[in-house]
Amino acid sequence: MSDDMMGDVPEDGSAAAAPPVTVDTAGAVSAPSRLRDHPNWYYLLREFYELYRFLPSGGSDRIRGHQRAVRERISALIQTNALLRFGACEEKPVTAYLRRVLDEGRVEKHAPVIRAIDAVRASLNWQYGYDKIPRGLSQKFAYAEIAGPNAPIHSEAVILGLVLFAPGCTYPTHAHDGITESYVCLSGAVSENHQGVYAPGSLIFNPPGQHHRITVSDREPSLLAYAWIGTREKLSHQKMAFSRAPRKRA
Repeated sequence: MSDDMMGDVPEDGSAAAAPPVTVDTAGAVSAPSRLRDHPNWYYLLREFYELYRFLPSGGSDRIRGHQRAVRERISALIQTNALLRFGACEEKPVTAYLRRVLDEGRVEKHAPVIRAIDAVRASLNWQYGYDKIPRGLSQKFAYAEIAGPNAPIHSEAVILGLVLFAPGCTYPTHAHDGITESYVCLSGAVSENHQGVYAPGSLIFNPPGQHHRITVSDREPSLLAYAWIGTREKLSHQKMAFSRAPRKRA
């Protein structure tokens, strides 16, 4: 563990939480286990930390502050030996592209996080998260949580995860109430709101309430890591819904 990681401890102490119920892959309830009992998940969390440690901020104080906030919360999970719980693991149609995005990501500077994802891929639970999915999107999108209130690594202070897009996917306009969000492109290329192209190693920053729409290259799938920062209430009860950005007045 780096010295920098040891120093990043959140002031609110929010990493500590009551033991969650743990469910194994057969659906049976078992005693909670700890992060260091599962080395692959431990190293994946460390690689997320390193990702947010070395990503450039482009001179933005807001982005730099967000990166530090993510690191603080990851560091707390590691230092407190966070609880783990595993439930049923589910694939979605888009996970047919997972091998491709992992293979493509191995040639990038962030290859260690790609290898760490590959080590736990059999335990990932891919979800949609929306009550109603637009026609066609169910074939081209899914996400898997790594840490969070309902994720394998239990946290009430941060949500970490992966989102996988098929080639040509358009992820409709949406916003997050009270959530500061960042995406890190690990493989493929995407555009947000038609404002620039984000290749592997790029970070997309969305402050709370900002409407954003993602489009994906026609040729290659894309894998993004993401982090959500917000209050416990917002992280635990975030309503997932697509919406239209408000029209600008003439």
